[in-house]
Amino acid sequence: MEKSKILYAEDDKTIAFLIQDSLESYYDISCYADGKSAFEAFSNESFDICLLDIMMPEMNGFEVAQQIREKNSEIPIIFISAKALKEDRIKGLKIGADDYLVKPFSIEELILKIEVFLKRSKKTEPSPQKYKVGKFNFDPKNYTLQDQKSTISLTQRESELLLYFIRNKNTVLKRQDILKAVWGDDDYFMGRSLDVFISRLRKVFADDQHIIIENLHGIGFRFSEK
Repeated sequence: MEKSKILYAEDDKTIAFLIQDSLESYYDISCYADGKSAFEAFSNESFDICLLDIMMPEMNGFEVAQQIREKNSEIPIIFISAKALKEDRIKGLKIGADDYLVKPFSIEELILKIEVFLKRSKKTEPSPQKYKVGKFNFDPKNYTLQDQKSTISLTQRESELLLYFIRNKNTVLKRQDILKAVWGDDDYFMGRSLDVFISRLRKVFADDQHIIIENLHGIGFRFSEK
């Protein structure tokens, strides 16, 4: 399964290292040292939850949260701050944060809170959308590819792999990143499985010249659509 993506903004390098080091085994976490770069990343990438310090250069955490809420009213936001005053907590929650953790705190508590909000947000997610892939309509929920003539049934793993390719179209994808995202690990036997599933998808799209799954020797693959 693909790891949930966390946007983490913290200007204290020591705290940022400790939290990132503690969470990266469970999540795909991206760390930013100021509010401006954090919000730019949010504007250009997709995240599942935001962890924001308050006292940061460029933009403080309150300003970042406010701008995030203008773009996305659903993504969970947790403030992580040394500011323990009731007024600060109330301000954060009024802006639209879902929770407010005061430093110092335990990593276990942070992980529990993250999991609560990730589960809550997943319950409210709409059903996976359908995608146009070359001449096919791809339905990841039902593992099918359909054109005007027929419907092709995919396995769950084939469907997950194709969905990962579609979401990262025209991007060079390293083998280990694909394996970790789709299989959850990158050991030798899963690597061989990846090659098998790539071959199966190539056969599915063999008659569609618009779809290319390119093998980049020593690196990985690139899925592109003309």
